[in-house]
Amino acid sequence: MDIIFYAVAGIVGLIIGTLVSRSISGRQANSQINEAKEKALRIVQAAEEEGEQKKKARILESKEKYLQLKSQFNEEVSKRRKKLEDNERTFKQRQNELKNEGKNLRKKESEIGQIKKNLEEQLGLVSSRKEQLDKMKKETVSKLEKIANLTEAEAKEQLTQSLMDDARTEAMAHIKEVVDEAKAKANKEARKIIIQTIQRTAAEQTIENTVAVFNLDSDDQKGQIIGREGRNIRALESATGCEIIVDDTPEAIIISGYDPVRREVCRLSLQRLVADGRIHPARIEEIVKKTSKQMEEQIMEIGERTVIELNITGLHRQLVRMVGRMRFRSSYGQNLLQHSKEVANLCATMAAELGVNPKMAKRAGLLHDIGKVPEEESELSHALLGAKIAEKYKEHPAVVNAIGAHHDEMEMKYLISPIIQACDAISGSRPGARREILESYLKRIKELEEIAMGYDGVHKAYAIQAGRELRVLVEAEKVSDDRSDDLSFEISQKIQSDMTYPGQIKVTVIREKRAVNYAK
Repeated sequence: MDIIFYAVAGIVGLIIGTLVSRSISGRQANSQINEAKEKALRIVQAAEEEGEQKKKARILESKEKYLQLKSQFNEEVSKRRKKLEDNERTFKQRQNELKNEGKNLRKKESEIGQIKKNLEEQLGLVSSRKEQLDKMKKETVSKLEKIANLTEAEAKEQLTQSLMDDARTEAMAHIKEVVDEAKAKANKEARKIIIQTIQRTAAEQTIENTVAVFNLDSDDQKGQIIGREGRNIRALESATGCEIIVDDTPEAIIISGYDPVRREVCRLSLQRLVADGRIHPARIEEIVKKTSKQMEEQIMEIGERTVIELNITGLHRQLVRMVGRMRFRSSYGQNLLQHSKEVANLCATMAAELGVNPKMAKRAGLLHDIGKVPEEESELSHALLGAKIAEKYKEHPAVVNAIGAHHDEMEMKYLISPIIQACDAISGSRPGARREILESYLKRIKELEEIAMGYDGVHKAYAIQAGRELRVLVEAEKVSDDRSDDLSFEISQKIQSDMTYPGQIKVTVIREKRAVNYAK
């Protein structure tokens, strides 16, 4: 490109000189033309020299690049050649290995063929011997049939029946022995576990009442509490739902009510009113409302403290509240919360001894009487109502079943269910757990047994489990199985109509036929 540029520049210079020579005359023009020609020649010469130098440089650069590419090409060719040689060696090695394996296979095929030939020969011998044995067997069987006057099928049947009878007799004897041994061990182990469980649990004595005594500083305060024409005491009874008895007892007022929560609200409200000194219906309603609210907070706090104490987690808030309400509920004088805590600890101990989940057993033990504390009334028994409540608040099915089955009102489906039932019985029947006058208790037990003995065919009757169950033994000759069902129903209806008793009573009619003979 530079050479062309300088050449064009020289030609332009010559043209310019020619044009100038036409317009300028004389020597001056000739001299200028000559100078222009010389200048153009010099420019052309310089351009040619510079072009020649650049041409040489480009040729050298091209040669270097060619050598570099050639070197790279040679290296790549050598690498590929080496790789091909390696692949060829590997291929030859594999080929040799396949040849050796082919030789081994052919050798093994020949060995297998020989073994097959030997087996065929042996099978031929065996088949011939089998034919001989079958022939001898038929001859022997025919001779035996002639001697015993029995066909082969009849002999087999008699032999099989005899063996089955012997085996059945031995099996029954063995089973009876195993069952007796298992029962003995199970009873012994059960007693041991129950005794250990009871020994490891401490509980309080009965302290609950249906009345509360509110002490006064002086009898003059009784008039303030009664109010003009009794309006204060009526307002207090209406607000709390408890009966307030003001009699001649010095410096004391009796608060009566079957709901311990209401009774406690009444007591606390009276305490605040007496301390404040301002007692009138409006003030009474205000104090009762505040006390009821604080009572709810206290119930929730008691429930939370109980579940923390027993290390029970994930309990629904409403269930925690019901646990707190147990503190103000009693059964036969036994505080329901203390009873439930005692059952929970007993269940955890017994479940651990039996290899069952102790946490779930403790949870079911705490909640087993949850059906006794709901605020709304229900026709269901407390066990079935408690199971329904536990199911509502997403408790585990095993816990629900244990709550509903602890009085046999639901089929037991989990292993913790009988544990809850046993621990509930232990807690309720231990000495000092529940308060009941001995004479009335014995009278009730005697009445239960007399009602059962009044029916025809009853041999004996026993009231067990502190009067919670009546077991009736009947004579098998006089009472049939169908009559047993009717008798159980009739006795339960008679007890229900003629007696007053707490909770429920289970009536079990037992009929058995015994055949006794003596070998002399």
